[in-house]
Amino acid sequence: MNRTLLLASAAIFGFAASAVTVSAEPPPLAQKERYKVGFSQMESNNPWRIAETKSFHDTAEKCNWDLIATDAAGSAAKQVADVDSMIAQGIDVLFLPPREEKPLIPAVKKAKAAGIPTFLVDRSVDPNSAKAGEDFVAFLGSDFVDQGRRVAEWTIENFKGEKGVIVELEGTTGSSPANDRKKGFDERIAQDPRFTIVASQTGDFARDLGRQVMETLLQAHPDVNIVYAHNDEMAIGAIQALELAGRKPGEDVTIVSIDGTRDALQAISDGKMGVTVESSPFFGPLACDVMKRYAAGEKIEPWVQVKDRIFTKENAADHIAEAY
Repeated sequence: MNRTLLLASAAIFGFAASAVTVSAEPPPLAQKERYKVGFSQMESNNPWRIAETKSFHDTAEKCNWDLIATDAAGSAAKQVADVDSMIAQGIDVLFLPPREEKPLIPAVKKAKAAGIPTFLVDRSVDPNSAKAGEDFVAFLGSDFVDQGRRVAEWTIENFKGEKGVIVELEGTTGSSPANDRKKGFDERIAQDPRFTIVASQTGDFARDLGRQVMETLLQAHPDVNIVYAHNDEMAIGAIQALELAGRKPGEDVTIVSIDGTRDALQAISDGKMGVTVESSPFFGPLACDVMKRYAAGEKIEPWVQVKDRIFTKENAADHIAEAY
């Protein structure tokens, strides 16, 4: 009797283990003519986000999507609620740029539990809590660490002074771009003893807040001669603050950044900024391509990496017309 129970228990355990193995995969996506696609935008308060959303809308018709797009207005809690609403509306697939690494994990896991494959776009989540190939299909985006590193390398190569006094304007606290762009820049710049980061504070990727933070930090560190902003919007805000304080961006202070917006390329052409590393917002066509590959049964790489250009005085003017 005991042996029978043990054998039965072993069989049940084996079945359960098999079920766990199957459920560790992201949900499949059936091939069909049209898809109901969810795109949960985190906010629309800057040109980058607006261009990204437009890219998804422009792609919807070409890719046979019935697109449901939402705007969380900068709230991680609302973004989670937006995803819940999309799940209730029966979307086939979810594209999600998570505002922060940790708060959006429940949304990712709810989508999986509902049988909806999720692709993270332009931002990722904490890899210790949710993994590509298991909880979501893949991350579509840039190498944020490399972006920060490339900005640091340009700064090291082009700074002519003896002592670089750096103020860093960070992106949204807890977001993967802010975390990684800081890591890439800070680690590389620390390898040159000429440079010191005297202050590092969030400007939440916003132009006006970047301006306000720069005004405050300039009072505490009037000798600053380099500003590293995690995005172009904060860089433009910093330029405004510096000019109001009588400083001359591009002459007595070097501005370096990431994104590749039209305003940044114009500022580089005007001599007010030194460099911006591209971080393209045009994810719609890539999302369409990767989704079709997944529906066809292809194994999608965990990280579908976007290659980024670098814009300086030598080439910025050539790309202003195509920028957003």
